[in-house]
Amino acid sequence: MRMRAFVFATVTVASLALLPSLAAAELEADHEILDIAPEDRASFGMRNVFAPITGLFLGGPGYWYEPREVTVDTTPPGAYLDIFYIRSNFQKRYEQAESPVTLVLPPRIEAGPRDAITIRAYAEGFRQQTVTLPVKDRRGEVVVDLEPLPNMLAAVGHRYFAGRASLQFLTKEALTFRIQEAADGFSVVLVETGKSPEADATLDALTSPILNDVEAQQLGEDLMVRFGTNEAHPVELRSRQFYDAARDLHGFGLDLVPRDGGAEAVSKALAALRSMTARDATGCALAFDKSLRASLDPAALSRALTPTGQFTDRYVRAAMRRLGEIAPGGIVAFTGGTTLRPAVPIELDAALSQAADAEGLLAVLRAFVAALESEENRDETLRSLIAPELDAPAFETALSDARTREQACRRST
Repeated sequence: MRMRAFVFATVTVASLALLPSLAAAELEADHEILDIAPEDRASFGMRNVFAPITGLFLGGPGYWYEPREVTVDTTPPGAYLDIFYIRSNFQKRYEQAESPVTLVLPPRIEAGPRDAITIRAYAEGFRQQTVTLPVKDRRGEVVVDLEPLPNMLAAVGHRYFAGRASLQFLTKEALTFRIQEAADGFSVVLVETGKSPEADATLDALTSPILNDVEAQQLGEDLMVRFGTNEAHPVELRSRQFYDAARDLHGFGLDLVPRDGGAEAVSKALAALRSMTARDATGCALAFDKSLRASLDPAALSRALTPTGQFTDRYVRAAMRRLGEIAPGGIVAFTGGTTLRPAVPIELDAALSQAADAEGLLAVLRAFVAALESEENRDETLRSLIAPELDAPAFETALSDARTREQACRRST
């Protein structure tokens, strides 16, 4: 028993002795180790002559002759680092890394009195920060605190209908922006602005017959969003700014207007409205309408359909008027129990102020889109009209459920 206890104690002590080395190995695995020392030594000077003496007062000979390491980290971690070794105002080394990183510095005896490490840190959504560390500094760790950018792209809205489109950028603070036009599209530069995950997801899924591709890129502290346009649909850009008081967001809108004025598209839209019948807004179409409305956020639906100066306002207004023409008795019912006659101008305005609750309007807009757009663009166009804030996959689920309810209704009748 004593022998077993002795062996156990010996193994335990040996294991404990290994813990510091294991911890160091794990630390090295987590940190990139980067040798930043210049290939040449600094010129010979008085420090070399008096190093054996001054070293006695500075901690021993190791102060001058031992290689040194300094760990660079950031908050938040994972920032990108530009690392410069500067000697007499000249750049001797340049490296790039991702925090955290351990820098291997030359011994102080090989460095000049003004040798320094300049570290420039940057991460998406944060201000760029620069710190300078003298090579003779005694610190073994440097932490760079990154400050969030002063503005954030909270949401992106996109609408397309009848050959025309609009983009909305909603930010936490008033926005400074630049528009750069090119032969194959245009770019919007949002100054000192980062992007939220929700806005990023919307940009990734954004598409329409006018826009070929969208690419968002953080360029330092500025966010650049590039839009490629379809040469078959030449457009002109018109910008405007607004304030969304309900959500306390500042808005920047960009209208993509057809160069020919879009007269042909308007003519087609009017013809599509005239072709609608009561079947498009009654019977099983109401089952589709009710199911889709129940799947959408009421506040977001109201923001999408209530007139706010968007180019789609006139089409929603025309759809509401047509709904009144094909509804039984010319009366449109609302989910709260209200009934209005859109044929009467004052009641049409009242109906538009609560368009999100109009029974049958979503079904009419679906028929409107189907009459104007190709099959591959219909779902995205309808989403841009009634749910521009909702991501495409979630809208497709809601749309699929509504179609299933409509089919079930038809099978039962």
